Amino acid sequence: MSVLPGASRARVRAALDHREPDRIPFDLGGSRQTGIHVRACTALRAALGLPRREPRISDITQQLAEVEPDLAGVLGCDVGFVMPGTASTYRRELADDGEYVSYRDEWGAGRRMPSRDGLYFDSFDPPLAGEIDASTIDGHPWPDPIDPGRFAGMAEAARRIALDEGRAVVVGSITGGLTEGLFKLRGFEDGYMDLAADPDRARRVMERILEVKLACWERALAEVGDLVDVVAEADDLGGQDRPLFSPATYRALVKPLQRELFAFLRRRTRAKVFFHTCGAVRELIPDLIEIGIDILNPVQVSAAGMDTAALKREFGRDLVFWGGGIDTQRVLGGGSPGEVRAEVRRRIADLRDGGGFVFAAVHNIQANVPAANVVAMWEAWREVAQYG
Repeated sequence: MSVLPGASRARVRAALDHREPDRIPFDLGGSRQTGIHVRACTALRAALGLPRREPRISDITQQLAEVEPDLAGVLGCDVGFVMPGTASTYRRELADDGEYVSYRDEWGAGRRMPSRDGLYFDSFDPPLAGEIDASTIDGHPWPDPIDPGRFAGMAEAARRIALDEGRAVVVGSITGGLTEGLFKLRGFEDGYMDLAADPDRARRVMERILEVKLACWERALAEVGDLVDVVAEADDLGGQDRPLFSPATYRALVKPLQRELFAFLRRRTRAKVFFHTCGAVRELIPDLIEIGIDILNPVQVSAAGMDTAALKREFGRDLVFWGGGIDTQRVLGGGSPGEVRAEVRRRIADLRDGGGFVFAAVHNIQANVPAANVVAMWEAWREVAQYG
């Protein structure tokens, strides 16, 4: 099926093709990394004079709010998000022991949030921690990637976004990245020890995660067909001042599996490949380009080596930058509205020329961000978003 683009969808497609559309596309809520916390969303709706309503949570772990059509319309959001759900056999059971609200996800990993004033769920109690062998890994109750319940409503949601609303469609993965999954299932201590001292075990865990991903992607892409514009994958590879593990380890263990993942996606869709990684990943960007990513997110400008002007100059021909519009770590939550406006203008000036840029904050807008700063970010984008 050939789907004609609406105005927003055509705008995003032009940017993804490194052409300058009428204005820089705007994204809030178009992925699990460009969203807004439920508390910040409630405050933003009030600041914009929208009706008060209980926000629907689109991501329980990060406590992200669904960006409702009225809010998306006021802001001019050009992107909508679709992803597989949980299996029909999975039931999330919340427990509250007075200190934490907790549950186990489909992968068997614990998640918990403080009962009082908790903001999001952290991982705990990894199910594959300790001394394990290949039979333990293979015998783990891995999620069923093709359970029909995962895909219920995906095609309808994609049609609504693309055809009724005329926006670009981003389709997300069943889970986070390969190394993220390793750390969630093994725990950070055992996961890092595997990477350093038992690479075969680390590889086996990541291979099983990849198997689940590929099976789910095949069915999900069949559901949405030509409605999808962007396929979104993620794996946090960077810390504040360096990669989370050595580039040599990345190239030996992780890169070959990511190459397989991205090649699989490219064989099954013409959509662009979006890859999210936080942190100081300048050293790894050539590797990511080599194995097939089109789009880099979130462009963590506060991390070492992630200056937007330098990244655009060095990689702007090969990469679309999706994010980088405002530093969420230091400026958006802690700066004044004037500082927010100045930061937005600076980042847009660095990234706008020649297309290849979709405006979004650096990662999700957190609960501590004042609504006045979100509005200042949006207004500053709007003031300088036009091309030509």
